[in-house]
Amino acid sequence: MLVPVFTLKLSHKLQPRTVALGRFDGAHPCLAAATQAGKVSDGANAIVLGQLGDIPSPLAIIGGNCALQGFDYEGNDLFWTLLVGSEDFDIRVFKEDEIVAEMSETETVTALSPMYGSRFGYALSNGTVGVYDKTSRYWRIKSKNHAMSIHAFDLNADGVCELITGWSNGKVDARSDRTGEVIFKDNFASSIAGVVEGDYRMDGSTQLICCSVDGEVRGYLPGGEEMKGNLMDTCAEQDMIRELSQKKQNLLLELRNYEENTKAELSSQRKEADGQRDVIPANTQLQTSLSVNLGSDSQSAHVELCISTTNDTIIRAVLIFAEGIFEGESHVVHPSVQSLSGCVRVPLTPPKDVPVDLHIKAFVGYRNSTQFYVFELTRQLPRFSMYALSSPDLAAEPLSFVSCATNERPQRIVMWLNQNFLLPEDAEFQSAPFQVCFTSLRNAGQLLIKIKPGGEISISTDDIDLAGDIIQSMASFLAIEDLQVEADFPAYFEELRKVLVKVDEHHSVNQRLTADMADHSNLIRITLVQAEDARLLGDMKNMKTRYVELYDLNRDLINQYKIRCNNHMELLSNLKAVNQAIQRAGRLRVGKPKTQVIAACRDAIRSNNFNTLFRIMRSGIASS
Repeated sequence: MLVPVFTLKLSHKLQPRTVALGRFDGAHPCLAAATQAGKVSDGANAIVLGQLGDIPSPLAIIGGNCALQGFDYEGNDLFWTLLVGSEDFDIRVFKEDEIVAEMSETETVTALSPMYGSRFGYALSNGTVGVYDKTSRYWRIKSKNHAMSIHAFDLNADGVCELITGWSNGKVDARSDRTGEVIFKDNFASSIAGVVEGDYRMDGSTQLICCSVDGEVRGYLPGGEEMKGNLMDTCAEQDMIRELSQKKQNLLLELRNYEENTKAELSSQRKEADGQRDVIPANTQLQTSLSVNLGSDSQSAHVELCISTTNDTIIRAVLIFAEGIFEGESHVVHPSVQSLSGCVRVPLTPPKDVPVDLHIKAFVGYRNSTQFYVFELTRQLPRFSMYALSSPDLAAEPLSFVSCATNERPQRIVMWLNQNFLLPEDAEFQSAPFQVCFTSLRNAGQLLIKIKPGGEISISTDDIDLAGDIIQSMASFLAIEDLQVEADFPAYFEELRKVLVKVDEHHSVNQRLTADMADHSNLIRITLVQAEDARLLGDMKNMKTRYVELYDLNRDLINQYKIRCNNHMELLSNLKAVNQAIQRAGRLRVGKPKTQVIAACRDAIRSNNFNTLFRIMRSGIASS
């Protein structure tokens, strides 16, 4: 069994996710953590120090309110590849300023941990932890507790890092990077604050160090050869007994199923003689279909999943697993006895435009059945399933648009439409030019896609995020590496212009408040000296007057600080909106044009040239 090699008890409570280990004097490893009396830098929310990629010198990765920067020891901002988890459920891979890959998850990403090669661990706010290899998920598990910290550490000394997770209930576990199997666990009396590694005892060996919010610290050494990878509190005999006991239970369960099936067959023969049935036909199949339901007065518009059988059998229950659609990622439909039939309809309302795999399990039998047959199948929900095909004549064409030129045949565009939208079976498209109109089931917004001769494509929608998703999806399907577009979103650009004006106003207010606070600070120093002089001279009346003035100045200073804080929060909110606008303008392009637009937009922001900024967002280039 793996046991701690040292245990400490700190006299302070620690803040979750604020534990680090470093050599602050260059020689001695020190454990650092934020207590409840800690302070955070005004411009940085998170700081990580270490090697990154093939950059030779150590970097300090600074996560601010709306920016990421990597600095070397001289303070130079270097270029790097970075993995970032965001509050909008996405894991993004940055190469310098460009997003080169995105993985969508089901909840806010709270932690990321590099493992080895292209593999990394992640944690979500809903208690999910798992491992990705590049953009493919290797495995994941979900707990009712929250993952407070994750770290990669080779705990069983097999040369491969395990994913170490510290949980909100005080549990620490180590899972295999390949399967997610638990190979070690321990328990603290309170929630875990952080998990780090380092040679804390300075004996030449690296320890895994776990800290709880109550200040308890435990260090673990990797298991030696004598443990043979067995880190749990068990022996070989106990493992064998447990394994044989599990096999016994499985065999007994299988035997009981055989006995019940034999009884069911004999019973079904008698029931068939009496006109009743229990065993379903061997050719029974489960069929699924997806369609758009425009809703009614009592139900909003949605995508409808229809699950049906091919004969007179009934569906007793349906269990569906899907990421990001149902709360808890699963949904059970259990019709009442009176409403049993061979068809079950399930409404789906995906909140985001991403393809989703629906893993379906259905219990099929007859009304009088006591045992049911389980059918399993998987159906993919198209990316843009929440858009219903409509007539272009029924709604006005949106003012905003994106247009681009490709060398693709119209038939390929039609194939992309069929793969990403729920189109009626009788939908037919003529040769170019033609247009397709969709209505959003979420907000009734219009989407118009025009295919013109020569490969020109025009996408009309007032939703810039939708336009970016369509461009990225189309480019991925058609294998387009570089794509430049012309774009115009008048309403969105006008809102962005207002945000930019507010940013300037907040900067001005911040400078004025800073100057006022400096003046107040000088007055406070002068008044304090005068008050002390009066006290030393025994002039109690003048001293009291000065201290009353000092109290008023201090109160004014506190009020100005509160105003400055509010102004700073509003400034951060507007800066985030500007940064998001730049990223959205980039998503309207593909490849090099995307990178160029993002870089040019940031240059325009730095030079405070708003007209150039909007010209870049529209045309992709800075020249008029």
